Amino acid sequence: MFDICLLGTSGMMPLPNRFLTSLMVRYNGHSFLIDCGEGTQTSIRMRGWSFKDIDVLMITHFHADHISGLPGLLLAMTNSDKTDSLTIIGPKCLSRVVNALRVITPEISFPINFIELNANSTFTLYDITINAFKVNHGMPCYGYSLELGRLGKFDVDTAKALNIPVKYWTKLQHGDTIDGFTPDMVMSAPRKGLKVIYCTDTRPTNSIVDYAKNSDLFICEGMYGDTDDETKTKARQKKHMLMTEAVDLALTANVSELWLTHFSPSMTAPQKYEKMLKKIFPNTIVGEDRMTVTLKFDDSFI
Repeated sequence: MFDICLLGTSGMMPLPNRFLTSLMVRYNGHSFLIDCGEGTQTSIRMRGWSFKDIDVLMITHFHADHISGLPGLLLAMTNSDKTDSLTIIGPKCLSRVVNALRVITPEISFPINFIELNANSTFTLYDITINAFKVNHGMPCYGYSLELGRLGKFDVDTAKALNIPVKYWTKLQHGDTIDGFTPDMVMSAPRKGLKVIYCTDTRPTNSIVDYAKNSDLFICEGMYGDTDDETKTKARQKKHMLMTEAVDLALTANVSELWLTHFSPSMTAPQKYEKMLKKIFPNTIVGEDRMTVTLKFDDSFI
């Protein structure tokens, strides 16, 4: 299962009641963090989650509201006695940007591994498949999906009927072939896993729909709530998204639930749009700082 916390919901600058947009996902003792704007470590502390367990940091792009909290985060991780390596994923020039920020945090207690993106890419870290995909912003920017696969069910009756020794069962359940016995002889089709997608600072793109398709949770920017012509023009020029555009993406991608985030600082009450948005896509939630959910497996098949 995934524990998911939307650490902040503000875009551009933190507000007294709204931290900058960031997402934290916990799985099996490992934490995956997407973006770390100014004050992200404070929101993590307020939520009560561990700095020490952060093993992967994904940066969408290099605007300050998405990375300027890195020095404070690294210090908080060091102060938590973290010694295991941290993998940071982000656009080209990632190591240069991070090392520049590290001028004020030169001593940390763990090594950093960099994965720099030049195109859509896929990685598997700690059993989680991470897809990084290009979106449409004013500088190189990526969305991310996190996927956890799930094997099929082991058929005990079939294993007994085939006289497969019990000592082989565990290996077969984990996909291994042994002494001529293959997993397909005793395993059902793969069951539905878990899929979370996160993207901010972008116009609507086909890539978002492709990667978000049938996801359990789609976390997307909703920079502007109004839909007048002036706001639409502003969104196109600044390469951000209207809330209604994010809802349209959720509908097209057939996601289970949509969380909106990355609200303009000028939008003082983003929740006022939720009722209208739910008429278009009922499972829309206008995000709030530190809202948390646990996603669990169901037993449906792919």
